[in-house]
Amino acid sequence: MALRDHPFFRELLSLRLPVEDYVVAGSAPMLAHGLDREIGDIDVVARGAAWKTALEMGHATKSPLGPAQCVALFGGNIEVLDGWFDYSVDSLIGEGEVIEGIRFLSLSRTVEWKSSLGRAVDLEDIFLIRGFLNGVSSS
Repeated sequence: MALRDHPFFRELLSLRLPVEDYVVAGSAPMLAHGLDREIGDIDVVARGAAWKTALEMGHATKSPLGPAQCVALFGGNIEVLDGWFDYSVDSLIGEGEVIEGIRFLSLSRTVEWKSSLGRAVDLEDIFLIRGFLNGVSSS
């Protein structure tokens, strides 16, 4: 399935956020690279005009992960955050890669933050990502 056909990505694209002001983080970068991963929502790290758009559409609350603020949209399918752990938002966006018109966090950064959490699901994801980056099939 193309990313644009996934209901969460259709919702994200309907926001018309400027691609230079956000990056999709969380586990969605795995899906963008074709890794077999279900996602429960999309985490969007935003700045500037993208963050302003989120604030116009919803109320900001404290994020459960780190010091960021979060605006939940579409019943929580899209969570727009003004930060991501201790990373510089500008760096994450600058390093991101655009796939199907959507900017995603790099897989190497995804491994970094998942390693810092160390949850069982993150360890499984790290295994999948490392295999992908090393050219090993996950099937």
